[in-house]
Amino acid sequence: MTKQSEARTRVLDLIERLGVGDAIPSERQLSTDFGVSRLTVRAALDELVREGHLVRRRGAGTFVSEPKIAQELTMTSFTDDMRQRGLVPGSRTLELGVVSAGARLGRLLHVSPSEPVVVAKRLRLADRETMAIEELHVRESLVPGLTARDLEDGSFYDLLQNRFGITIVGGVQTVEPTVTNDEESSLLGVPLHSPAFQFERITRSGGGEIVEYVRSIYRGDRYRLVTELGGGSPAVALQPAGSALGESGLDNWRLDMSGSASGQVV
Repeated sequence: MTKQSEARTRVLDLIERLGVGDAIPSERQLSTDFGVSRLTVRAALDELVREGHLVRRRGAGTFVSEPKIAQELTMTSFTDDMRQRGLVPGSRTLELGVVSAGARLGRLLHVSPSEPVVVAKRLRLADRETMAIEELHVRESLVPGLTARDLEDGSFYDLLQNRFGITIVGGVQTVEPTVTNDEESSLLGVPLHSPAFQFERITRSGGGEIVEYVRSIYRGDRYRLVTELGGGSPAVALQPAGSALGESGLDNWRLDMSGSASGQVV
């Protein structure tokens, strides 16, 4: 184990004994306590800040951050997921409009390029803290009269079922690492090029009809992905980026999940 790895492990042990918001000792003190250089301590702290375990406040020091939310790969809505964790979910609709599907959306939603599609961009919140940016695409004919306020009052899946009689039973979702651009950084309140997860999801109804295409950017400092492994056919598979829903062309790999009513996706 390198000195930096050892310092990182010892700081993690320290974090376990502290509470959220507590300050950790200074780099100088940690250097003395661990018997390593301040550069080694600083490198270890930098890594823990990037991973979301710690947060630096200019002029104040380094503090234990809020724990990351474990995002299970199931088909619970964001609203229900946050409530199950004891957090108060919220949404702010940033944009809502109707466009022609065009070639790409038409292909994803299995409709003609001229089909009217509702496009809604939402900022997702938990305990009033920004968590994700979500861009929803759904055929206008499925959600007549949908308003921006409708998307701020609760779960979209509950709205689909209770008002429009549409039940989501499964779909396909991809997840890949990314970094935030200028707009995303501003909306999420994070530094430019912060680590993030990009989710792309296509869901279907009980009748097998494609209902929605969603692209979301989740803060990498507040989320980690969790899935349960078991026997039988794998439900999780690695694919080269650009080969599934998206066309990003990123030179890395993405995680692809497909689900049904018994083995579902977020």
